[in-house]
Amino acid sequence: MTAQNTPRQDVLNETHHPALQSWLPSAQAAGGDFPIQNLPFAVFRRQGTGEAFRGGVAIGDQIIDLAAVAQAGLLKGAAAAAAQAGAQDKLNALMALGAPAWRALRLALSRALRQGGHPENPVEQAALQACLVPQAEAEYDVPARIGDYTDFYTSIHHATNIGKQFRPDNALLPNYKWVPIGYHGRTSSIGVSGQQFRRPLGQTMPPGASAPSFGPCKRLDIELELGIYVGSGNTLGEALDITDAEDHVFGICLLNDWSARDIQGWEYQPLGPFLAKNFATTVSPWVVTLEALAPYRVAFTRPEGDPQPMAYLDSAANRSGGAFDIQLQVGLQTPQMRADGQADASICRTSYRHAYWTVAQMLTHHTVNGCNLQPGDLLGSGTLSGPTLDQAGALIELTTGGKNPIALPGGEQRTWLEDGDSVVLRGWCEREGAARIGFGECVGTVLPARTLEG
Repeated sequence: MTAQNTPRQDVLNETHHPALQSWLPSAQAAGGDFPIQNLPFAVFRRQGTGEAFRGGVAIGDQIIDLAAVAQAGLLKGAAAAAAQAGAQDKLNALMALGAPAWRALRLALSRALRQGGHPENPVEQAALQACLVPQAEAEYDVPARIGDYTDFYTSIHHATNIGKQFRPDNALLPNYKWVPIGYHGRTSSIGVSGQQFRRPLGQTMPPGASAPSFGPCKRLDIELELGIYVGSGNTLGEALDITDAEDHVFGICLLNDWSARDIQGWEYQPLGPFLAKNFATTVSPWVVTLEALAPYRVAFTRPEGDPQPMAYLDSAANRSGGAFDIQLQVGLQTPQMRADGQADASICRTSYRHAYWTVAQMLTHHTVNGCNLQPGDLLGSGTLSGPTLDQAGALIELTTGGKNPIALPGGEQRTWLEDGDSVVLRGWCEREGAARIGFGECVGTVLPARTLEG
């Protein structure tokens, strides 16, 4: 496989212009996640109603109801077909249409939302305004019907930090710098932001014990990740080439892959994670397209002396702009903080640019053996830790395996998550010469473990 072409979604176009403004004032809010340059997708309905879920697009503090847009016939051609596909209760049909359809819809909505409109898309402001639903009145569902979920391990800093705790003399296994590591996870327990889940139960082997014990997890952890939704898939037996792998990516979301570290330590050999990972995974409702992320691409590089990717994982486009500078933050709110009216406290800040493997490399490697990805499949990036410990995306790193508790406002500390704790993931992109865009929030809360009878 060779790689000379730049992925089409990498091209900057009129939708990215930092001076663009919408006739909706909230789209220009300072520090807002959803200006006209973003236009991410979600599945929503009005809270407390029996309405059907349907696709929507964020603009400012509002949601463009794609079902209403389609019914009103506001768009034409490929954009109209994409809006109709996005009007369903999941985004799979829209995802399956492919990158040209996603771009057509995003461009049409960008033009319709601009101050003064656009001559090539003369949508009346009043007509589109009638299709808006306030985000404050909405509830969300998982954006796609996820057929398969694969969790990768793309942060070399996370892999090294974990390795040092368990293998001080051999922190990083020799295959890590050659092959993107991943495992297949469970989809039924993936929930949307706002998810509440019970502390998991399982077997653990206490230090010094001769037999395992059973009970609630005592080392409940977070994993700061990004989720990558597959758009158009590939045929079984036909691999994706790295030159066009990104055209099969619908977009990126925030993802928290909660982990029971004590259960994991006992069960993971020889086949890997099981009960320690399958009890809950939380995703943000909003999916930001790769097209919207184009201004925030950065070069993909390897440290001097590290092996360069094999030919099938290498391309000129991937080297020049395969990484994304997505800023990431983890916030933690305890029950006491909530009772005192305090917001979550930041415990981690990092960037996706530190990942050792790119989005294109993940898709390419996943399919190189002929594995067929399908619209709506979800890939997890793995915990995204930066080069210093304050950029670590998991408590097991931040506390050095539980040895150094984190200090929180009001004198509280945390080594591992306690019942009632809420974790908030945030992501955004900003740089000079481009509009700031964001991912919204990904929130999850730990409930007490289920009580066993008898």
